[in-house]
Amino acid sequence: MSRTAVANLLRVSAVSLARAPTVAPRPLLSAVRSLHASAATMAPRKRKVFTYENLNPHVKQAEYAVRGELAIRAEALRKTLDSDQASTLSFDKIVNCNIGNPQQLGQQPITFLRQVSSLLEYPALLDDRNREATLKLFPADAIDRAKDMSKAIGSLGAYSHSMGIPAIRNSVAKFMEERDGFPANPDHIFLTAGASPGVQTILQALIAHDQVGVLVPIPQYPLYTAAISLCNGRAVPYYLDEEGAWTMRADEVRRAIAEARNGGTDVRALCVINPGNPTGNVLSKTDMEAIIKLCHKEGLLLMADEVYQTNVYYPKEQPWYSFKHVLCSMGGDVAKEVELVSFHSISKGMIGECGRRGGYFEVVNVDPRTIEELYKIASISLCPNVQGQVAVDIMVNPPQPGSESYDLYNTEMTHLYESLKRRAEKVAAALNQLEGVQCNRADGAMYLFPKITLPQRAIEAAEEAGKEADAFYTLALLDATGVCTVPGSGFLQRPGTFHFRSTFLPPEDELDGFIARLSKFHKEFFDKYRG
Repeated sequence: MSRTAVANLLRVSAVSLARAPTVAPRPLLSAVRSLHASAATMAPRKRKVFTYENLNPHVKQAEYAVRGELAIRAEALRKTLDSDQASTLSFDKIVNCNIGNPQQLGQQPITFLRQVSSLLEYPALLDDRNREATLKLFPADAIDRAKDMSKAIGSLGAYSHSMGIPAIRNSVAKFMEERDGFPANPDHIFLTAGASPGVQTILQALIAHDQVGVLVPIPQYPLYTAAISLCNGRAVPYYLDEEGAWTMRADEVRRAIAEARNGGTDVRALCVINPGNPTGNVLSKTDMEAIIKLCHKEGLLLMADEVYQTNVYYPKEQPWYSFKHVLCSMGGDVAKEVELVSFHSISKGMIGECGRRGGYFEVVNVDPRTIEELYKIASISLCPNVQGQVAVDIMVNPPQPGSESYDLYNTEMTHLYESLKRRAEKVAAALNQLEGVQCNRADGAMYLFPKITLPQRAIEAAEEAGKEADAFYTLALLDATGVCTVPGSGFLQRPGTFHFRSTFLPPEDELDGFIARLSKFHKEFFDKYRG
């Protein structure tokens, strides 16, 4: 029925009602009300609906400090540097130490990965008729690898299986078997566009109602609290032990569980980041066993974020183990019953291909019907990007000794690893020379998370400005030096303490200048607010 017809019918109905007895027949009243409702529905809206006030409250509640206020301010300063106002700033570039983005700060990509990717992007190079010409540009093993992958993939521009290309899931399973010493089922492996979408998928499936709680380490990577908020769940904090080099204590986790459950929270999962982000800690095997036993006793899904597993700088002192290895090694009911999801990514380690968005997760001891539901969630997004899947395959199945590309690959990986370790040690030592700063060494990952005892006047100035004290400090650091970090308050921290997170990714030949700028600012800041 058209709007004109509805309007005419309403006018006729109104006239009829005016001439009718005082009490209209119920069927007629019902019909008129229905027509009024239809007219209201069909009438054009006179106000906007996609406004901030109308947004999903869980979106507004979610926070992601790594790309928050400081990152936004850094982009504004970058625009100033690119304008005719650049001379108003006391620095000539922004140094983004707020996020683990190695290639943004000059890390060179792994040659073999880029060679195979390039060949797949232009498959005419793989034609046997062009092999002689292609061999002048690419090593034979890269060509052969690209041809094998081309057969498994088809076209990079085509959708893949929603769980990821089967041949690449087989490669991941083989990698995990060699790493852990226990079988891995390719049908329990999901390739993802980085680890973050995998975490979000698991939380989306897990959080069945608004009382479901997920234990997250404090300090934490903000992905977890943000994703939990988006799913309308409850983040349950447990504190890492800073005095114990940010280790994880089972007693502290038990305290958090009891407190949350006493408050009506249905605690269902425990998130562990190992090596730690932002803390750089590496868990001992003994602590991992205690965590697994706790999950078994309390009935918790263990979510193991292991994306920094190759960023382990003191493997003899503090070796890294996967939770899959430790779980399966424990045997008995624990090994058969504890539900585990572990995550890995191409964004970290020496690969550092953040923008390609590749990763995976494996589910262990999980209900087959749940795996089917995870597949459904993956299917809604169709598939992870195919070039990211290619990079996953090269990460887990790199050139082997004796192959043409192995020596270069090994040289590149070793150089990057040793450089990261040197940078971690150098920046930590410099931070520990600063007044009021105490910094644990980074046993793993890409970050330092120093504790900073700020002058009382600085804390008061921050309160007047409506800022957390560490945010006040890091904003001042950014404005004075162009160095962008993240305040500890963005990762959460024990009340009354202040921290900031910085990567140690600036190139080695720029590190002295980076440290000098940071040290100069820090002294001037403390002199200003010393009292």
